[in-house]
Order: sequence, then structure tokens, then C-alpha cells
Amino acid sequence: MTATEVTSLLADGEIKVHGRIVNASNHTTLVQVGGGDAVLAVYKPRAGERPLWDFPLGTLHRREVAAFVVSAFLGWDIVPPTLLREGPLGLGSVQLFIDHDPQRHYFVLVEEAAHDEQLARMAVFDLLINNADRKASHVLLDAGAHIWGCDHGLTFHPQAKLRTVIWEFGGVPLHEQWSADLGRLAAALEDRHSAVRGDLASLLSGAEVAMLARRAALLGAADALPDIDEDLRPYPWPPL
Repeated sequence: MTATEVTSLLADGEIKVHGRIVNASNHTTLVQVGGGDAVLAVYKPRAGERPLWDFPLGTLHRREVAAFVVSAFLGWDIVPPTLLREGPLGLGSVQLFIDHDPQRHYFVLVEEAAHDEQLARMAVFDLLINNADRKASHVLLDAGAHIWGCDHGLTFHPQAKLRTVIWEFGGVPLHEQWSADLGRLAAALEDRHSAVRGDLASLLSGAEVAMLARRAALLGAADALPDIDEDLRPYPWPPL
């Protein structure tokens, strides 16, 4: 099934609930989407989001979708296809489920040099979207050796919130293509007529889009990934 077909199925297919994912902090459900060509997906309804002191109530599902919009625009394929749609519990995000071995999380993958480039790019992505919750279990290796990231509800805050387990790549130079992609995003977010700006404006606040553009410009001009700053409490909890 092509990416376009998957996206179309996620948007229009009938949703059937399999069960709740019990270790999630918000109401998160594994669902089947579609009929004969059904796929598994993760459905996160707005109604199941717990209040947080630092993120506006009822916005986490939109941040999940915004992370996919940014990943897709960059061409980095870090976030699985994720759409905003109505489901059994109301409006929420629906994200393609990535079949993976949960024992092969970040702390395992980082010890294998074959994954370094993908993990370093994910570190750049987390800086860009200001990810406040990159746990080791949010790093998924599929059967084709592609690494995906999930759980992007705590992202895009206009204040610095970065909390991640990915700190092994401080000082690693940014690839020229990554820098070019970030510059392209920064320019698109400054263009009031660009599609990606319009898409993100429907999901995030104006201040969040403006700060995303600023981070994209700064990262695009950077030479390397930053080293860890322990004073900023840069780790999520729990880390796995």
C-alpha cells in the first residue's frame, strides 16, 4: 500500500476499536481502520487528554498531527502518517501503527552504529519541534530498518521545553541536506500563502508557528548538534 493510499484509508476508513493502550498517560486506543485493506492505527481523542499546567487543554492531538505535517514537509519520514478526524470518542489524531519490537528501543538502537544517522536526524527533529517528551520507547524500528518516532503531543511550545533521551550526538555536524530542508521550512513558514504554514496555523497557535519558524532558521544555520546542558533538566521522566 502506497503512502497516499494509507493516508486516504486513515482519513476515510471505518474505525473499529481493538482496545485501550493502558500504559499511555492519556486515553490512547489501538484501532483498525478500513475493511479489506485495513491497517492498525493509534487513535488519541481530544476528550481523553489529561489537563497539563504548561500546555493548553485539548491541544495534544493537534500537536501529534502538526509533527507529521512538519516531518512530511521536510521529507524526513520520522512521524508515521497522522491525521485529524472524528472517531468513536470524538475528534482526535489517528496515526498509522508501526509494527516493531518494543524491546528494541532507543537505548538498544543507539549502541548499533548502523542507526546513527537516523537517530541524529531525529535529534534535530526534536530540537525543531521542541519535543518535551522523547522517551526511549518513542523510537520505533520497523522491519525495513527505518526508525520512526511516535508520541508527539508535547511539542511546539513557544518556550524552551526540550526533554529527550537522545543526547549521544552532541557535536555531530548537520548534513547539508538537513540544513537545506530546515531553511526551506523556515522560508515556507514566513510565506503567508504557503500550504504548510496554512496547515500548521490550523493546528497550532500563531506564537507556536512563529517560534517554529525561528527554530528552523537557527537550526538550518547551525554547524552541529548541541551538547547536553544538565542545568536545563533535559531528560523526560520516565526515560523509557
